[in-house]
Amino acid sequence: QVQLVESGGGLVQAGGSLRLSCAASGSIFSIHAMTWYRQAPGQQRELVARRTSGGSTNYADSVKGRFTISRDNAKNTVYMQMNSLKPEDTAVYYCGITLRLYYNDPLRDYWGQGTQVTVSS
Repeated sequence: QVQLVESGGGLVQAGGSLRLSCAASGSIFSIHAMTWYRQAPGQQRELVARRTSGGSTNYADSVKGRFTISRDNAKNTVYMQMNSLKPEDTAVYYCGITLRLYYNDPLRDYWGQGTQVTVSS
């Protein structure tokens, strides 16, 4: 059983910063990618940032230059540093991890419970 625990959300003024964390626990053979998504009220979930096991990253255009995704392999934890926050960044942020439970296992996706980020103007 794999569990993802997110933390770090909250209320911040525009221009402020937050750091989200997502720790994966359980019997994990390997992690393929770690991703942050967000979903604002009435909108579809969108990819915010993604980091693969090889270290490549990609970001939504709306957050480039402001958000940074990083990973602590030893802790199976992904972080997202969010700077220069804007009211339009307000959403529930979810982490997603693509992994294998054992050798030759097909890739599986797991999701965190979500953490609310609210940016006031």
